[in-house]
Amino acid sequence: MPTTGPERFDVWAPEASTVELLLGNDSSLTMTRLGDEGWWRAPASAPATGEVDYGYRVDGGGPLPDPRSRRQPQGVHELSRTFDPSVHEWGDSAWTGRELAGAVIYELHLGTFTPEGTLDAAAERFEHLRSIGVDFIELLPVNAVNGTHNWGYDGVLWYAVHEPYGGPEAYQRFVDAAHRAGLGVVQDVVYNHLGPSGNYLPEFGPYLKNEKANTWGSSINLDGEGSDTVRGYIIDNALMWLRDYHVDALRLDAVHALSDERAVHVLEEMATEVAVLSAHVGRPLTLIAESDLNDPKLITPREAHGYGLDAQWSDDFHHAVHVALTGETTGYYEDFAPLGALAKVLTRGFFHDGTLSTFRGRHHGRPIDTQRMPTWRLVVCSQNHDQIGNRAVGDRLTATLDEGRLAIAAALTLLGPFTPMLFMGEEWAASTPWQFFTSHPEKDLGEATAKGRIEEFAKMGWDPEVVPDPQDPETFLRSRLNWSEAQEGRHARILDMYRELAAIRRRFPELTDPRFGSLRVEFDEQARWLTLGRGRVSIAINVGEAAARVRLPEVAETLLAVGEYAVQAGDTEVDLGASSLLVTLGA
Repeated sequence: MPTTGPERFDVWAPEASTVELLLGNDSSLTMTRLGDEGWWRAPASAPATGEVDYGYRVDGGGPLPDPRSRRQPQGVHELSRTFDPSVHEWGDSAWTGRELAGAVIYELHLGTFTPEGTLDAAAERFEHLRSIGVDFIELLPVNAVNGTHNWGYDGVLWYAVHEPYGGPEAYQRFVDAAHRAGLGVVQDVVYNHLGPSGNYLPEFGPYLKNEKANTWGSSINLDGEGSDTVRGYIIDNALMWLRDYHVDALRLDAVHALSDERAVHVLEEMATEVAVLSAHVGRPLTLIAESDLNDPKLITPREAHGYGLDAQWSDDFHHAVHVALTGETTGYYEDFAPLGALAKVLTRGFFHDGTLSTFRGRHHGRPIDTQRMPTWRLVVCSQNHDQIGNRAVGDRLTATLDEGRLAIAAALTLLGPFTPMLFMGEEWAASTPWQFFTSHPEKDLGEATAKGRIEEFAKMGWDPEVVPDPQDPETFLRSRLNWSEAQEGRHARILDMYRELAAIRRRFPELTDPRFGSLRVEFDEQARWLTLGRGRVSIAINVGEAAARVRLPEVAETLLAVGEYAVQAGDTEVDLGASSLLVTLGA
């Protein structure tokens, strides 16, 4: 992607008869078709350097923003603006990167993480994140969307940074500051669909596969006519974040919705190109998939006929923990009711690994080869943007669980075998909800979004009267974190507990041991207790309603206790109170 010369205005429009380059509101230049692949180039008289507002007319239509626009200062319906990423003087030369193995991820939404809702404001919180053991900051999508605030999954210009967050220059400052603070950056990217407002890609070429839709609309054209260039559009975008913005990892949204029947899947192609870039820049670059498939093929090396991604989310962990702590068993939670489901997830990675999924009405998933697959390749959480925000009122675990059960969720996540991910505010049991919000300027689209949201929850048995209107500005404002409460009462105690867990995780190397075979799990289905052993460290939880006697290796030291417990004679049995957590060190 050139940033100088007339090449910086190159655009793909394979079906067009004419393409004009618009320069501001004053002039236009006729572009020339290059060969047979559908690319068009501006004449030599086009401005070769400097900041320029520009757009295109395709067959007399438009004006249209650049599909590869780096900036949309006036919004997604307006002209694009050139941006040269090489101008930034990076100060992160001491940063050599961070492997995912052993790391802790922290997921946040820029608009609600701080009162200001900007990249610069978020950078002021790095010291706090380091204090709870965070290694990577994962940003919800920052691509340009229509409106001021949005979760980010309605993006339509994937190369542009949302202006209300600060634009591309602020993004570079953010990553630079993160690296100097010893933090890596994961960027959430969406390649499976485009938002409902400002999607002009079909005006240029066959970016979409209209005959095959997914949950969010038309699928991206990954295997039809013209798909070579569409795949390049996606892979170039992935490389842009990693190269031009020094991002360390990408979280690939809902890869199960990438419809690709070509022999080499686009994910495998992406993994190959990212590996090439990683070797060139001399630092690890990581690809993390969000997938509903429970298929380890995603994270199996390419040499073993997998896609070669580095990690994937395991929602089964969340579901098993959530059901154990809340007792909710509706919808997809139904199969996770037995405590044995949690035990299986801890030792096998997936619960549905070829088993019958009652929710889906079919068998689902594939087993993980636990002899070869390291545990860190699964990213897990007890809370995240989806699992909270897709509840009717966006209520966190904080709203229903006591301190003991919140501690259990945190300990299973942070001291368990997988790569832990925290969601912003969970470390102090934030009282603020995280609700679904939009700011579509189009009245009809806003009303349709609100109506669809209410109907969706009504089908799931929720009271439609309690579902907040996503277009109401108060829905967005309610979702902003209240940082002042982190120093008060229960919130301060929970925050201290997270810091203790971070210290325990750093102290004992067995807590980042990647071998499934090193895990010891015991549980009692009736009494509702479970123990997880990792080397000399044991984690005991009681999610039942009564105290229970729990078997442990000989207890030499209590590392953390939340709730009630009493070590019995011989130091191998513990009476553990209901909703209690005990972390011990064996002799």
